[in-house]
Amino acid sequence: MGSDDATRVTDFYERLAEWYDPLATAPVVRGWRAMAADELSLSPGDTVVEMGCGTGANLPYLRERVGPGGRVVGVDLTPGMLEQAGKRIERAGWTNVSVCRGDAARPPVSEADAVLGSFVVGLFDEPATVVDRWLDVLRPGGRIVILEATRSDRTVATPLNLAFRLFLRFSSPGGWTRWRSPAVELDRKVTAAQVVVATRTVERQYRTVGCGLVSVTSGRLK
Repeated sequence: MGSDDATRVTDFYERLAEWYDPLATAPVVRGWRAMAADELSLSPGDTVVEMGCGTGANLPYLRERVGPGGRVVGVDLTPGMLEQAGKRIERAGWTNVSVCRGDAARPPVSEADAVLGSFVVGLFDEPATVVDRWLDVLRPGGRIVILEATRSDRTVATPLNLAFRLFLRFSSPGGWTRWRSPAVELDRKVTAAQVVVATRTVERQYRTVGCGLVSVTSGRLK
């Protein structure tokens, strides 16, 4: 992520940090997060890294699966988001969960058994390059899961797609000023990320939930 883009994204999410968590932990979203954690096929003692951890909404699911002997690391660029995630960790009393400030486009971690990215791919100008770097972090046989919003191709979801496009306009950095629709851009970026996963992994899985508005892409490093 370039310096200008990083500043734009950080400033945008810094303003949202205090009220973002209720949306990130809404009941239906919690179900998607638990599903993504399951897709990682974590074992007790594993190390898992979440790229773009935000307020830490996924941390409870990851920590539950690696147990007290594992390690959970959250990476995010926004200080306000990391502050909220840190408070979550402190309240829970986890000693093996930590967050650090860093650009998920250039992961500040060396290796892990699993990598999770949720609702973050759309923030990167070159998501294929970023996901390639995430895969480089994985140990042999490690798993990656990408949980992401997307437009639905289901006819019954047409009204939801309209609402989705409006939501992206409000919830994306620069959403009202970009010449290209944020929804179109997000679809392009998610597809680019999925192509990299398809190229570099085996045991690949892809499915959609939420009337087709949320996709889950996973695979095991070759």
